[in-house]
Amino acid sequence: MSLLSIEDLKVTFATRRGDVEAVRGISLEVTKGEVLGIVGESGSGKSVTSYALMRLLESNGRISGGDLTYGGVDLRVVPESTMRDLRGREISMIFQNPRAALNPIRKVGHQIEDVLRRHARATRFTAKREAIRAMEAVKIRDAEARYHAYPFELSGGMCQRIVIAIALACDPKLLIADEPTTGLDITTQKAVMDLIADLIRERGMSAMVITHDLGLAAQYCDRIAVMKDGVIVEEGLPEKLFSDPSHPYTRKLVDATPRADASIRSLLPPEQRTPEPSLTEVTAPLLQVRNLVKTYQGKSGPVHAVKGISFDVGKGESVGLVGESGCGKSTTSSILVRLDDATSGEILFNGDDLAKTSARTFARDPRRASIQMVFQDATDSFNPRHTAGQSIAEPLKRLTGLTGDQLSLRVEELAELVGLPLPLLNRFPHQLSGGQKARVGIARAIGVNPDFLILDEPTAALDVSIQAIVLNLLVDLRQKLGISYLFVSHDLHVVRLLCDRVIVMKNGEIVEEGPADQVMSAPSHPYTRTLLSAAPHPPALTVSVPSAAE
Repeated sequence: MSLLSIEDLKVTFATRRGDVEAVRGISLEVTKGEVLGIVGESGSGKSVTSYALMRLLESNGRISGGDLTYGGVDLRVVPESTMRDLRGREISMIFQNPRAALNPIRKVGHQIEDVLRRHARATRFTAKREAIRAMEAVKIRDAEARYHAYPFELSGGMCQRIVIAIALACDPKLLIADEPTTGLDITTQKAVMDLIADLIRERGMSAMVITHDLGLAAQYCDRIAVMKDGVIVEEGLPEKLFSDPSHPYTRKLVDATPRADASIRSLLPPEQRTPEPSLTEVTAPLLQVRNLVKTYQGKSGPVHAVKGISFDVGKGESVGLVGESGCGKSTTSSILVRLDDATSGEILFNGDDLAKTSARTFARDPRRASIQMVFQDATDSFNPRHTAGQSIAEPLKRLTGLTGDQLSLRVEELAELVGLPLPLLNRFPHQLSGGQKARVGIARAIGVNPDFLILDEPTAALDVSIQAIVLNLLVDLRQKLGISYLFVSHDLHVVRLLCDRVIVMKNGEIVEEGPADQVMSAPSHPYTRTLLSAAPHPPALTVSVPSAAE
């Protein structure tokens, strides 16, 4: 029996250049107890569909056609007062960015209380007890203590659990989850999705899961609709959809998903595939890290972020550094790129111990140009008032002294090298797509001819097809320029495609290290096997994780 029916939905936004139709006549239904997945890349209309359903479109957006019916109620015509009552009580939503969805200056327990009291599920006297009960339902340990926490005091995974608790506090019948695991490490992602799946099943709810992750959709959804350019191009059961897709766009998404049997070129559409790159010859060590330690002073005593790790990166080598959030990989990266100081240990770079030079002093050191970094969130790493061209030019001016025509020519040369169309150099960050911003970040980092490049989750927030292009670009640049990479990620399958060797970190220590193929096919440490098994895969791309005995 249908709980939600969407018929010929059209959503239009008014812009300075005229009306733009973001959703162009889609039809869907969600039956009672069903989990419907909507997959597609950024700009396909997935999130706009959910906001239209919740009547939360921006002021310049409107539903320009079609019908939205929930439980026999026409959502297009009910008054806003009724819609406010339906939100949270009947239909609830988990938003993409949990930190942005939470009020940063209110305790999380009070934010759960707000929903409970608004929908008369609790009184002033019972709200705290019910809020703690809602936190316990999403498996938050020591819920009474966490009730008093502010969002900034909680991890990303914990904030997502709070958002889920808010969404489910009033026992809605339909849950909309909009990219519920974006930005979470792979094991936290699995824990969150398992939690959502369990709660849906226990409460007999229906759900709409919106994602660009095909593996996640295949594992947790009963039926899947694929969206592109505001229309549904294909719909069906996960097994059929991903093992034998009928639409070229679905095939493109499946091909671009990193997996154990993929090669770096196979992620690209057939017309973009060139011969597979040959392995870069690794020579003498470029970087030698010895007994690196980083200890912070926390409220309740010292926090050991990095516990005496040692590893090498050869000249021309690409090494992956993987692990969950909090394992110490980003702290290690910050120390190596000399944005932070180690508590102790050596960082030998071409034989020089960089750890002897403070991070503050190193900013003016001639060796600064030799080590560069591509940051995880390209948007946050750019000055919003600088154009793409200015962002690429800034380190060139500071570290090479280029000016005038020479500077402009170098910026254009770098843009062409990373495949960024020259007209985009005049655009500001908010006018660029995720893939375009990633290219700007890479161009800025390689502009000063570094020997060593640290890549901190550079593709984590990108759609799979854009990720495929960026990964192939990085492989080509490594071949052309002979740069050594330290690729920081929580995705072992992406690392396998880009790296010669893999280092696995857990709780500030290295627990496994070896050739990428070996670690992927025969992991020796239980933690590495946990990371591998946590990664969701479409049915056609399923891989088996070897047991310890194997």
